[in-house]
Amino acid sequence: MTKVAAIVGPTAVGKTASSIQIARDLDGEVISGDSMQVYKGLDIGTAKIMPDEMQGIPHHLINIRQADEHFSVADFQDLANRQINEIAGRGRLPLIVGGTGFYVQALVDNLNLGSNGNAEDPAIRKKWEDYGHAYGKQALWNKLQSLDSEATAKIPVNNVRRVVRALEVISVTGQPFSQQPQHDNENQFYLIGLTTDRKVLYQRINQRVDLMVKNGLVEEARQLWDAGGPNWQSGKGIGYHELFPYFAGQCSLNEAINKIKLDSRHYAKRQLTWFRNKMNVHWYDLVSGKDSTKEIEVDLKNWLKK
Repeated sequence: MTKVAAIVGPTAVGKTASSIQIARDLDGEVISGDSMQVYKGLDIGTAKIMPDEMQGIPHHLINIRQADEHFSVADFQDLANRQINEIAGRGRLPLIVGGTGFYVQALVDNLNLGSNGNAEDPAIRKKWEDYGHAYGKQALWNKLQSLDSEATAKIPVNNVRRVVRALEVISVTGQPFSQQPQHDNENQFYLIGLTTDRKVLYQRINQRVDLMVKNGLVEEARQLWDAGGPNWQSGKGIGYHELFPYFAGQCSLNEAINKIKLDSRHYAKRQLTWFRNKMNVHWYDLVSGKDSTKEIEVDLKNWLKK
């Protein structure tokens, strides 16, 4: 059983700084859990850590794809599991750091993503979640048993997330969940959630966007615009697609920047909701003047000893 730590939370809360200290103190290596930091050249808008900021801590799954290449949650799940095995094999602590909720959940819950990694449909997922809320987890599990008894032999009734995921995959693929390609996973996770006062968080987000603009965000986004136009990654990436209307002469730069701030604040709220509702996270409030990282390290060390 490989033990893996993960630091999650909303954008701009301070995950990077905490991860460096924890990795340094607990002999860890960082695996990025961010869906955008895999792309080369997208440094400013993704708040990507730079080599001189890593303090000698190895970082993985950063700059591994060109901006026009596809990268799915299934790709992340596969590559992250490989890195976990390699890091643990060196006797070090694998540390997942990122705020892309579904990526982290796919890894932690070992979600079966289907053969093409695209067996996802939020509407179908919500249908089964609503079914569970309306009729209870036993009825939800019974529904899965009627469709795929082999799957229910391995999924307990209390693991509602896994049951919903199995039903979603069956609905999307038309094939039993138990017959989908499986990922071996012997990992045990300790999820560290960072949060802070909402007003403070939003202020940090606004300040971060201003700093990004100062550091060249507009020029970085312009390169994407020139290379792929408004259809780049179907508008993927907060901090980039909001600037495309500006490049097209449809809004002012100030309007585009304000839209980045607004979208970033909304994204932070969605991140918090995801991690609180879908994952078993140990939350730590980053209060000014309090060294929360030390508290995290104490709890993490106790967990690693178990």
